[in-house]
Amino acid sequence: MRAIVAFEDGSYFIGRSFGAYTDARGEIVFNTSMSGYQEILTDPSYRGQVVLMTYPLIGNYGVNEDDFESRRPWVEGFIVKELTKFYSNHRASRDLSSFLNEYGIPGVEGVDTRAITRKIREKGSMKVYITTKDMSPERAVQLAREIPDIKGRDLVRQVTTEKPYLFREGMWNGKTYEKPSRWKFRVVVYDFGVKKNILRIMNSLGIETYVVPADTPYEDVLGMKPHGVFLSNGPGDPEPLGYAIENVKNLVGKIPVFGICLGHQILSLALGGKSFKMKFGHRGANHPVKNLVTGGVEITAQNHSFAIDIDSMKGRAEITHINLNDGTLEGIRDRSKFFFTVQYHPEDSPGPHDSLYLFKEFYDLLDSWN
Repeated sequence: MRAIVAFEDGSYFIGRSFGAYTDARGEIVFNTSMSGYQEILTDPSYRGQVVLMTYPLIGNYGVNEDDFESRRPWVEGFIVKELTKFYSNHRASRDLSSFLNEYGIPGVEGVDTRAITRKIREKGSMKVYITTKDMSPERAVQLAREIPDIKGRDLVRQVTTEKPYLFREGMWNGKTYEKPSRWKFRVVVYDFGVKKNILRIMNSLGIETYVVPADTPYEDVLGMKPHGVFLSNGPGDPEPLGYAIENVKNLVGKIPVFGICLGHQILSLALGGKSFKMKFGHRGANHPVKNLVTGGVEITAQNHSFAIDIDSMKGRAEITHINLNDGTLEGIRDRSKFFFTVQYHPEDSPGPHDSLYLFKEFYDLLDSWN
């Protein structure tokens, strides 16, 4: 079936539909990863976005029941150059198209993904409308222009858990996920869109994870008497999350805190920093980040449309990491207040794994506090 991918700038591409035969709307972004499409699709940080994969062949290893990063896929739509209809992997249970169809997510193949990527690189992230309906491309362009901007929207409330829960799954051992039974520390995890692999890594280190909704009052968190607090990744703009910013402001200095991605941004705003919308964001598994503490360079996975103004953090926290592509802020810390955060994803599956050491640093921080 024909699918139209219409952009707010008036351009459009015609491709072939797969997944669900339905419309989609959102901010289009590209990801440069060669593998890991299932983890990308189920990452809550992509809520409100249509994801385009720059790698040309997607779907060749199918979809399995183990590699979910959350309870479901969250992308609004999925665009690839070529979809593999016949998958081959001993862990796979179904093909990518049927997986997307099950969750009502449309996909498009057969478009020039290189041309679209160049468009985004030049003009920045744009609103896009995908449709399989019998309408003119010009009408689809008009619908794209009517899509609300992602800036200023609270997308966290759409992805956070409704009720607190204990997560006790550990790392993959080649056959299944381990079931840790011994814990040294217990951490409250604010779920702004948390990925399971973050929780698995902490559990495997002996850090029990108790996940709470994004708007849980800080008094309730301190009342649980945890050894530390973790601020998770999540979608969209951090600025509208006043409830989260205020809670974190009241936790800093009272308990060890570690934040990733949106968690990094929320803590930075709680300290008085400022956020801004990036032209096309950082996404993919190949972003070089310099660790200013060690002088080393880490290859990192990233997924964010917003960033913290590095100048706004001077005097508020120590700058620990910067992006070598554009000089943007990638990490902060304050040893006296027992917190540190990073903008990128050290937990990313399938990788890279250069930054896994950060979870051990959190363990050591908990140990030194307690």
